[in-house]
This record gives sequence, structure tokens and C-alpha cells, in this order.
Amino acid sequence: MGSASKQSNKSSSGASGGRPGATDRRARIAELRAEEQRRDRRNKFIAIGAAAVLLAGMVGGGIWIAVDAKQKRDAKIAAAKAPIPGVKTYDKLTRNHVQTKVNYPQVPPVGGDHNPVWLNCTGTVYDQPVVNENAVHSLEHGAVWVTYNGKATPADIKALSDRVKTTPYSLMSPYPTEAGTITLTAWGTQLVLDSASDPRVAEFFTKYVQGPQTQEPGASCSTQ
Repeated sequence: MGSASKQSNKSSSGASGGRPGATDRRARIAELRAEEQRRDRRNKFIAIGAAAVLLAGMVGGGIWIAVDAKQKRDAKIAAAKAPIPGVKTYDKLTRNHVQTKVNYPQVPPVGGDHNPVWLNCTGTVYDQPVVNENAVHSLEHGAVWVTYNGKATPADIKALSDRVKTTPYSLMSPYPTEAGTITLTAWGTQLVLDSASDPRVAEFFTKYVQGPQTQEPGASCSTQ
């Protein structure tokens, strides 16, 4: 009987001793699951926050680009309306295509009949004089033509060529017989200057590169 009692007590003790371990395991599993859920929620919030910051940056960047583009358009419009001191304009210019030489009244010419082929004016700097009739066709497309004679200094020539090279719808060439040191010409429009440092150079480019005088807006300036 004593032996049976001891066996009974041993079995009872072993059975009750297993339950706390199982309970601990279940509690640990529940804790791990709760921690995993908290981590998932935290990662979700982080992802949402990062997406919101990225979206805000994209929206802000888009707004900045739109504002910058509008400011440039407004500046172009304002420049187009503002007169530039010294600019001379000419109207009633003919626009026929001809294969012969043209006797232009202005030097360099500001418009009139011209050759069917235009000069490349994609920011092109020519180191030799060009044909008037081809250059006038480029003016018709909205180009600004920069010319200079022997009185222009090397600094003038470099400053002007640097500007032209970075400006589509412009070209530059020497013009030994012109009266002014530097001449800026657009269709029906001309400005004579003594120096490339004159602030009117920038004003002329802003106003007349593909400006309101352009006879064929959108026409190509490339010969390629």
C-alpha cells in the first residue's frame, strides 16, 4: 500500500509538473506573436510616413518646376514688351525665295527676299563671313544673327561666341563691312553696339530669339 501510495503521488506530481511548462510555452508564443504584430504595425507606419514624405517632395518639386517655368514665361513676356534703347525696326519686308543675289538696304540685312536654304543657326559660330541671302532665311525662322567687324576685341568675340554657342536659334559671323563694331540682327530689327559687355546684348537675346518678330514660328534652325 505504501508503495502504491508513493507511485500514485509520483504520478500526480509528474502530471502537475508538466502543466506549468506548457503554460509558459503558450505564453511565450503569444508574446512573440504580439511582438510580431507590433513590429508589423510599426513598419507599416514607417512605410506610410516615408511614402508621404516622398509624395510631398514630388508635389513640392512639381510645384517649384511649374512656378519656375511660369516666372521664365512672365520674364519673356515682360522683355518682349519693354523697348530696348537704340533698336531700329523695319517693316514691309518681302519674303520671296530667290536664287539670285539681293541688294539689301541695311548692312547687315534685316530681312527681305532670301535664298530657299537657311544657314544652320543652332547656336552656330562661323569664323568666316556668310552669305547674306542664307542668313536672312535664318532670321525668318526667328534666329538672332550676331556680327562684328575688325574693331571688335578678342574679349568681345569670345563673350559673344560663348553666348551664341549656348543659345539655340542664334548664329554669329564676322562682317568686315558693317559700320558698327558689333551688330545684333533679328528679322526687321537691329541694334548696333560698341562692346559685348553692353547689357543690351542680353536684353536683345531675351526679346528676339524666337521672339515676336519671328515670321515662321517653330521652323527649324538646323540644316541636318
